[in-house]
Amino acid sequence: MTPFASGAELKEALRRHDYIADDEFATVVHLATALERPLLLEGPAGVGKTELAKALAAVGGRKLVRLQCYEGLDDSRALYEWDYAKQLLHVQMLRDRIGELLAGHADLADASKFLAQQDFGLYSETFLSVRPLLEAVLSEEPVVLLVDEVDRTEESMEALLLEVLAERQVTIPEVGTFTARSTPWVILTSNDTRELSPALKRRCLHYHVGYPTPEREREIVTARVPDVRPGTAHQIVDLSRSLRDLPLRKSPSISEVIDAARAATVMGHDVDDPDSLGGMRDVLLATLLKYTGDVDLAKTRLGGAAAATGVSEPIASEASAPESVPARERVTVASRPANTTTAVFRGRGGGGRDAAGSGLRG
Repeated sequence: MTPFASGAELKEALRRHDYIADDEFATVVHLATALERPLLLEGPAGVGKTELAKALAAVGGRKLVRLQCYEGLDDSRALYEWDYAKQLLHVQMLRDRIGELLAGHADLADASKFLAQQDFGLYSETFLSVRPLLEAVLSEEPVVLLVDEVDRTEESMEALLLEVLAERQVTIPEVGTFTARSTPWVILTSNDTRELSPALKRRCLHYHVGYPTPEREREIVTARVPDVRPGTAHQIVDLSRSLRDLPLRKSPSISEVIDAARAATVMGHDVDDPDSLGGMRDVLLATLLKYTGDVDLAKTRLGGAAAATGVSEPIASEASAPESVPARERVTVASRPANTTTAVFRGRGGGGRDAAGSGLRG
């Protein structure tokens, strides 16, 4: 059962843990907990998908169990595996006793038949090495199960998740079926690098988490960086949103905007000096952008725009520019390839920059 009566109540609980969600997103998360359905979150990297699971575990008083997905992940790393070293030690301890038991058998066939009928306890819970999915099922306390970046695995791995998602149980052929003591809250995240299977999606509620509105992004920054001045947060958010309009290989995520705000605070940005943030802009690009080509493009576009318009502040937003100064030409995703990791590899994007949603790290 969910401890929250409504999405609004959950939204306020998340806010107390510095996770800023909009009304729609909070309502969907509340429905996932109330209906006891897994929640699949898709969208660009760094917009708060992983962080939601952490905040949800905190507000719900639950243990967080995380399965970090990667290419090549298999059931021995996701579900369980047998502790072969412990099994071998167990066999060695039984060796002398087994010799005594076999002494009364005249030939090898009788001895083999006798051994086949014995249960030496090698395949029991004692020799199980528990992995995240089984840990979530066996846990005596309620859990939040985070299956992070599920799109990084092969489709065969998705099949292993279906029993946990639909039945909340794990079957081990040698032992039996383990059913969860309490229903886990399951959060799956995807950076939209590949299409997930219909079977997986059918078992989940779905929500696309995009970049937040400027107002919410400023609220996120000030919540995560309490020492940042409101004016500094405003300018950094404007800079990040200007960068997201460029055809970059990787747009700045919210977690990187938070890093930029921390960096500006450490460097002592003075909001009363209109040129202070502009002077440290190139340094801040090191926190916002991760590819040399993106940095060069940003310096060219932002620097060129400032020179053409005569604006002393290179990152001044178009909305705050004087009416006598023409706004710089915006390079939009309509005229350039979609600006997501997915577009780099597959030519299709994962969501627009104004999509409503949370906005933290993850």
